[in-house]
Amino acid sequence: MIAHLTGKILSKQPNQVILDVGGVGYDVTIPLSTFYELPDDSTPISLNIYTHVREETIALFGFLTPPEKQVFEKLISVSGIGPKLGIAILSGMSVNELVPSIQHGNVVRLTHIPGVGKKTAERLVLELRDKLSTLAPAGGAPRPEWPAHVNQIKEDAVSALMNLGYSAVLSEKAVREVLHSEGNEQTFENLLKKSLQFLTR
Repeated sequence: MIAHLTGKILSKQPNQVILDVGGVGYDVTIPLSTFYELPDDSTPISLNIYTHVREETIALFGFLTPPEKQVFEKLISVSGIGPKLGIAILSGMSVNELVPSIQHGNVVRLTHIPGVGKKTAERLVLELRDKLSTLAPAGGAPRPEWPAHVNQIKEDAVSALMNLGYSAVLSEKAVREVLHSEGNEQTFENLLKKSLQFLTR
């Protein structure tokens, strides 16, 4: 089975990249978290690959980091969740947020991910809460991307954007971009305003 690929990008879309490896083009499905980090030029990249074999179909799923691949494998082990939904889940929430959300039983937060209803979110918590503990760094739960108070403001801003009609993926991306570019010392009002400007520019 293919477990790793290194090559140049021939083309890329939000959930797909064509990777040229030694003159062979590999069609790899990727989550948005990986897509955002891909270079725009032909710089060689490496992807951790999960090979999915079903009947006569072979599909490749690629991830920039080992934790993304590990979480993906855990996700598709849940009853009712296939590779397509697994990619959608990782596209809607980063690993640093997804793992603690499942471990803490945050069903409401999980249902913000497109394609994840309440029953699916409950299954994720039920079947993965304990299994994801091995992904936590030594000393406890995964380190949060931002301080707790910033995460709360971030979630409020994402929720507000979704209430305005933006998708969960776009809302999440806009808020993240603002926090990374403007710094995490943002008020809710300022974060929401700048995120709207990002979405409408």
